[in-house]
Amino acid sequence: MPYSDYRPELMGTATLTPGGRLEAGSLQSFALTYKAGRFGVDDTGSIKIGFRFATDFGPVQLDDPQGQGYTTAEASNGAVLELKWEFKRNIRPWSRSLYVGVAKHFLKPDDTITIRFGDQRFGSPGIRLQTYAERRFQFHVLVDAIATYDYVALPKSPEIEIGPGPGVRWRAVTPTRVRRGEPFRLSIKADDKWGNPSDLVDAELHLSSDAGIEGLPPSLTFRRGLFAATAEGLVAQRGGVIEVRDRDGTLLCRSNPIEVTEDTQGVRHYWGDLHGQSDETLGTNSARDYFEFGRDKAFLDVMGHQGNDFQITGRFWEELNGLTRDFDVPGRFVCIPGYEWSANTAVGGDRNVFFRREGETIHRSSHAQIFEGEDRTDEASDAHTANELFARLEGRDCIVMAHVGGRYADIIQAHDGALETAVEVHSAWGTFEWLLQDAFQADYRVGVVCNSDGHKGRPGACYPGASFFGSYGGLTCFLADRLDRDAIFAALRRRHHYGTTGNRMILDVEATVDGGAELFLQDPAVFANAGSRRTGRLVMGDIARVAGDGVDLSIRVARSRPLELVEIFDGERRVERARPFLASELGARVRLVYEGAEYRGRARTTNWDGTLAVEGNEIVRAEVINNWNLDRGIQRQGPHALEWKAVTTGNFGAIDIWLKNGIEGHIAFETRHAHGRRAIAALGYERHVFSAGGLDRAIKLFRLPERMTETRFNLKRRMRLRGSGDTRLFVRVTQEDGHRAWSSPIYLFR
Repeated sequence: MPYSDYRPELMGTATLTPGGRLEAGSLQSFALTYKAGRFGVDDTGSIKIGFRFATDFGPVQLDDPQGQGYTTAEASNGAVLELKWEFKRNIRPWSRSLYVGVAKHFLKPDDTITIRFGDQRFGSPGIRLQTYAERRFQFHVLVDAIATYDYVALPKSPEIEIGPGPGVRWRAVTPTRVRRGEPFRLSIKADDKWGNPSDLVDAELHLSSDAGIEGLPPSLTFRRGLFAATAEGLVAQRGGVIEVRDRDGTLLCRSNPIEVTEDTQGVRHYWGDLHGQSDETLGTNSARDYFEFGRDKAFLDVMGHQGNDFQITGRFWEELNGLTRDFDVPGRFVCIPGYEWSANTAVGGDRNVFFRREGETIHRSSHAQIFEGEDRTDEASDAHTANELFARLEGRDCIVMAHVGGRYADIIQAHDGALETAVEVHSAWGTFEWLLQDAFQADYRVGVVCNSDGHKGRPGACYPGASFFGSYGGLTCFLADRLDRDAIFAALRRRHHYGTTGNRMILDVEATVDGGAELFLQDPAVFANAGSRRTGRLVMGDIARVAGDGVDLSIRVARSRPLELVEIFDGERRVERARPFLASELGARVRLVYEGAEYRGRARTTNWDGTLAVEGNEIVRAEVINNWNLDRGIQRQGPHALEWKAVTTGNFGAIDIWLKNGIEGHIAFETRHAHGRRAIAALGYERHVFSAGGLDRAIKLFRLPERMTETRFNLKRRMRLRGSGDTRLFVRVTQEDGHRAWSSPIYLFR
């Protein structure tokens, strides 16, 4: 227990109306009534109502009676109360809390305090409920009855169930690459407006495909009470997509692209989210719910659980190992045991640890929230610094990933090439390409992963909601010949994977070498006896010695949404930008990109609220991309100007405008961090960059074709090798809709 455990049964009771199941993101008005217990509440005593760290409930406000979230409190005996809405003035996970202090007088036993969240008596529309589903959303009541600021949690706090709203956004998911004749599954769901899979759908879905799929039923029935509809035993004869329409023929969605391979031994694409938490630590819903969501609602192939280690009790560690063992079904679903080593950045920062088998010893960064009365007998096994962690894990059957969350990994300070095989460049916390650049600068050889680090119980489909999380959670695509734990670990150790910002893009990056290359099966800079073999073909993540001065790089991209840009990098240096359209195809469409972060730490969020004006032309329509919060986006739009609200946390967003009179006139913009003006005719392929300080923060202006259609792109280039050291070839792909993918680098040396 993080709070005092003194006589909780004497501290009073709390009730809440309304109760039951309520819709995520809906406006509500709650009355929470606290009845004082045996001690009453002394003068300057208080209660707190805590809410979990990740919640976007509210926000609570105390000043505007007609505004959303207006909250009041009244004592039945007329005692004067003081209210404060506090973001981080409570012990985690109950970080957000409403403080209700008895500022004058006191409460006797059975006196009450009634707190109205979203008090509608004075014109408030109510308070917005959390935007994501939770089985037990708790109003966690704590009492300081004796005015010592030593709080006691009530034995039972009020709670409600938060469920999804109506489905409005359809998703169809298939495997990315299948072998000819191999059966696969189609999974379909309908998310509500906040990204929760909905169980409120009654629909007849009509299916068709250009992939020549045997066994594809002409229709599927989606029943109320279910979260997904599936069709099993499908066989594709050629590549393509599946289209889903309603009974009137309206297109609801297209699946991710399917590719068919004749190679019965070749690699498949398996999609995973290895990084997230449940409510046993800092997340939402139980660990069992977490794994079930990823498997059954996000349709993942591979999962891991990464609870903060300083909250993982011995009992929960055993439970997690039991769950991964039970959920792991080779050929169907891979579940990997592990934890987040959650040390302060000063001693190394966050690392994700994954074990190939259950039953391993957990080496925590600390026992900070494993409290007296719980098992602290293994405290001597802690690893307080990243270097200590690597020493503890030496020789163990595990891998480590560097992560950026609240605490970012400092891989310059500490890194072990035998264990730390990858860096996480994207999650719900934002985009962190600088972590890969750190690795390049230190001459490490690492792969790229993207995960959600989800705290909202939606692994594999992690929308940020209305909170401080700034982006949609990522996915990692593993290149493996089969779906089991051994094959996924082999892919991780060889860096055979790529990451995306949450979409299922097909990305192949290969290098062919005239005369062949010496491909190392382990990093020869780390392993003295790294095995090797000769080959003429290298894939992402490979490390090879090349006799000549160059290689032929081949890139292939496929997606069901149009592509905007393919960029080739050699380490920190961008080699080329390639586009699937010509300069002559640019139209009267201007894209304004805002990107970057304040700095590397927790307060990295950058506010991009701004205005855009067009002189000498008119705006026909405008759209925002990479806006995941329904409160943000375009706020006001006219023929010559618009206003928007947006944030980034290392990722990017954009405003697209289509103009009436070609490329006449000027465009001007104003934000807190940058402003500028350009002639529209001067905009083209290349970006006009307006630096905005911070960490890679900027505004960029350029033109695009008015309509983009190319969803597939092939590119071949001859790449010269550096005279010394590694040539590190990787690719970044950007879609029209703002989704991105990063390949793991191919490491080449002479």
